[in-house]
Amino acid sequence: MAKVPSAVVAASGLVGGYGVARWTRQRPLGGAVLAVAGAAAARQWRQQAGGVAAGALSAAYVAAFAGSHPLARKVGAWPAVFGVAGAVGLASWVVADRRRGGGV
Repeated sequence: MAKVPSAVVAASGLVGGYGVARWTRQRPLGGAVLAVAGAAAARQWRQQAGGVAAGALSAAYVAAFAGSHPLARKVGAWPAVFGVAGAVGLASWVVADRRRGGGV
């Protein structure tokens, strides 16, 4: 079975976490999706690019989650979530997936 690129895992965690929280009206459930995907992506980042890169990408993941909230007031919730997910996905691909041939 092919490994899912970390860029896809990270971006899906941000989008999926928001979607689950919105559709179930259970913010903790959305947070759980966000956390599980973030942990899975961080594990891949560490394996593929090392601890420093994993730390930086994990910080970017958390910052994207936090930054999507004020951004949503300006552009709307879904555009904000897709925007930060795309940014984290791109950073993940550049730092970790591109080295291993993980095409997105």
